[in-house]
Amino acid sequence: MSKNIKIFDTTLRDGSQSVGINFTVNDKIKIARNLDEFGVHYIEGGWPGSNPKDVAFFEEMKSVKLKNAKLTAFSSTRLKNIKAENDKNLATMIKTGVPVVTIFGKSWDLHVKEALKTTNEENLDMIFSTMEYLKKYFDEVVYDAEHFFDGYKANPEYALKTLKAAEEGGADWLVLADTNGGSMVDFIDSTFKTVRTMFAAPLGIHAHNDSELAVANSLAAVYQGAIMVQGTINGIGERCGNANLCSIIPNLSVKDDYITVPGESLKKLYYMSHLVSEIANQAHPDYLPFVGKKAFSHKGGIHVSAVRNNSSTYEHVFPESVGNERIFTVSELSGRSNIIEKVKNMGIDLRSDNEKAGKILTRVKELEAKGYHYEGAEASFELLTNALMGKQKRYFDLHGYRIHVWKNADGESWSEVTIKAEVPKSIAESHGYESHIEHTAADGSGPVEALDKALRKVLEKFYPELKKVHLVDYKVRILNAEEGTNSTTRVMINSADDKRRWSTVGVSDNIIDASWQALVESLVYKLMKDEMDN
Repeated sequence: MSKNIKIFDTTLRDGSQSVGINFTVNDKIKIARNLDEFGVHYIEGGWPGSNPKDVAFFEEMKSVKLKNAKLTAFSSTRLKNIKAENDKNLATMIKTGVPVVTIFGKSWDLHVKEALKTTNEENLDMIFSTMEYLKKYFDEVVYDAEHFFDGYKANPEYALKTLKAAEEGGADWLVLADTNGGSMVDFIDSTFKTVRTMFAAPLGIHAHNDSELAVANSLAAVYQGAIMVQGTINGIGERCGNANLCSIIPNLSVKDDYITVPGESLKKLYYMSHLVSEIANQAHPDYLPFVGKKAFSHKGGIHVSAVRNNSSTYEHVFPESVGNERIFTVSELSGRSNIIEKVKNMGIDLRSDNEKAGKILTRVKELEAKGYHYEGAEASFELLTNALMGKQKRYFDLHGYRIHVWKNADGESWSEVTIKAEVPKSIAESHGYESHIEHTAADGSGPVEALDKALRKVLEKFYPELKKVHLVDYKVRILNAEEGTNSTTRVMINSADDKRRWSTVGVSDNIIDASWQALVESLVYKLMKDEMDN
């Protein structure tokens, strides 16, 4: 019989403590709405007593109706030597109007002495009285036993007393936290095995990833009786992060027989993962298990051939089960199987045409030997394939360009590009222009920016849709540094418009020429895709 596991998401609280992440109130509301739709059971929105932004978030959330999740606010036990009803942080929690509150307390006597600077007895009363007081105002009180495993290792008798104080005070949940993220799996396993026999309140796990074990420790806790798992989307969080719900959820529900989020939501996991990265303004890690763009990518020809026949030969789950997709990359390790699968996504069937598949494969290997890299440049591969099959349309031709780089006595520098290019006469005439040849100039802070501006200046009058294209990323790599200034340079450009993102590559011993290649292919790809859409 399947067992239900409650998913407690703390992306908006613990996850926001990750260096480089700064959610706005609107960001938090958007993520909360999506988490609710995704089907998590609890959304920890923040600590309203710690900053005005979280106060504003909870105030705004009063008008947001959640369908699946319970919104929870976070705070600590009452301050030492005062009554719970006189604690300002607890009063702020009550004002949030949320149905659930999460309170952390000290489990480790070292923290009681060094951080709280109080007695063990006073700490036990702080836990008990806080639980007892808050139970009057909230449907549920979740007690997070901070540093529980370190405390249990140092003084097991006292660590267990802190849990007892929380339970007797009325806590609905006892969540054991590996706050420093240093506990090993076997210790988590044995500790839960002991604790589960001593308390009636349901148990949860809150693991940090400082030893790269947060997911493993969370699973170990579940296997020993925990029925709540706390974590964040993509594992974001302070230091090395929190337990990654994007790995925990599919491990429990796809690979095992636990119920976490609704079954239909599992296919939204990829979307949820990428959404949080986008809102956090972070590059999404390509190699994240289950939800990374390359989690189900296959490069070696033998692998691809096997996966085509039976995906379980090199995949532990179906990528579609978590909303991801299988990717066949092309490189010097590729075989015909890679090419056949890759072009199938472009609507080209080469299963019965080994000659064309072989021609594309040979050309890819020749170019990769020169430094081209098509694994991350899907758009360039598509353009190359079309060219080799005689299907690539010419949208414009370059007559030539000249670059001037200036630097004045104050150290300021800029670049100017003069360019001459032509488009087909039919294109010029369709836009009301007599001349199909353009000769113009543009400047920029550097030669690549100036080149991009000049090329756009030539083309946008004929192809106004190019105004929607913007540069997302520009990467330069030196391939043979031992050659010094004569080294080969590879430029990768990531571009986007309002519908899609794509990557192109250029290679040359001249960085400007390599950039030109990637820039041109980026714009050609845009024009080709728009034409296909229409």
